[in-house]
Amino acid sequence: MALFGTDGVRGVANVDLTAELAVDLAIAAAHVLGEIGVFVGHRPKAIVGQDSRASCDFLEAAVVAGLTSAGVDVYRVGVLPTPAVAFLVNESGADLGVMISASHNPMPDNGIKFFAKGGDKLADSVEAQIEARLGEPWDRPVGLNVGRIIEDSGAKDRYISYLLATVKSKLTGLKVVVDCANGAASYVAPIAYEKAGASTVAISASPTGWNINDNCGSTHLDNLIKQVVSSGSDIGIAHDGDADRCLLVAKNGKVIDGDLILNILAREWLAQGKLNKNTVVGTVMSNLGFIKSMESTGISVLKTAVGDRYVLEKMLEQDLNLGGEQSGHIIMRDFSNTGDGLLTALQIMQVMVNSQKSLSDLASSMSQYPQILINVKDVKKDKLETSEKIKSAILTAEQQLAEKGRVLVRASGTEALVRVMVEANELELAQKIADSLAQLVRLELK
Repeated sequence: MALFGTDGVRGVANVDLTAELAVDLAIAAAHVLGEIGVFVGHRPKAIVGQDSRASCDFLEAAVVAGLTSAGVDVYRVGVLPTPAVAFLVNESGADLGVMISASHNPMPDNGIKFFAKGGDKLADSVEAQIEARLGEPWDRPVGLNVGRIIEDSGAKDRYISYLLATVKSKLTGLKVVVDCANGAASYVAPIAYEKAGASTVAISASPTGWNINDNCGSTHLDNLIKQVVSSGSDIGIAHDGDADRCLLVAKNGKVIDGDLILNILAREWLAQGKLNKNTVVGTVMSNLGFIKSMESTGISVLKTAVGDRYVLEKMLEQDLNLGGEQSGHIIMRDFSNTGDGLLTALQIMQVMVNSQKSLSDLASSMSQYPQILINVKDVKKDKLETSEKIKSAILTAEQQLAEKGRVLVRASGTEALVRVMVEANELELAQKIADSLAQLVRLELK
């Protein structure tokens, strides 16, 4: 089984993802990136950040130990969003970046993500090289050639300044509630939104090391919805643990997911003549309503596998500047090559201010198909591809739906589960098919 998933290496901290593995991953990454030419002719430099999980303490120490033992100077930036690390790698000219985070996963999990020079995520082929070289014998640098550790105390302020530079219109008059998921957003999101001109209230913004994503953030929206509606706020912003994505809540309590966000931005950019090739990139999870909305405005949609890295690959391949996922990862290449929840929220709020329209009005240009998503846990997801019964059931469901919906059954790339997604023009039909498929998955993959 491959060590790297769709977004780095993840698992239960100190069980699947140990300090020993973190050291070995850091060393292997330094060697692989060095051999493909990143470190030629100068002393290598890395940016290392983390989210607010307690396990980040020992994993960050292990990553830093591995990198410095391999001769890499490490700039520690502390608890910051994943996109901040990507930005800082590019801004500083660093040779690589490392983010210790399991994003939206529960607190006991953790993960390690690598960034190449320029702040881009590593290609699958490079990750495979790193995995293949774990634990290999190597010549250790000594004396002046070992790496050093530098505390980068100004990293947070530079990241916030970069975000604010993307906002051309003051957000004065907007009332905002931001749910920071007790994660990395806690230290930057409220400050950035206030400095952009919005009146901001932060909730779930007191990380303890144990409460990240705990009944809060983009995977648990009830608290944010209640706060937005009761306070009469214009917009609610829900980040995940490492703030590389966001979901939004309108004044009336309606949830605005990544498809609706992408729809708003695509229409705005088309109107401004800023949308490259009048095309956006989505994924196989993109709602049919989004596809039809884009078609109605003359915008083409290219679909990829789930994962913002695959969205970016397609954007780079086709020279496109806007893409994203239903989960709230939005990539705007005019600003960055990675999903950034804070950047996304700021750009949507700028559209609201410039258009003088509410978030719900902007979102109303797209009608969503009812979509049922069931996460089937405690199954052997590796057996999914070989189950003929499941394949047959999916084909039958697709024939039943015809052009009125679709089915997607896939193994999660970041968690130990299988996702069953069904869209249909009627909610009851989608629920019936999804329940049936989920039950079959439980029986066949147990």
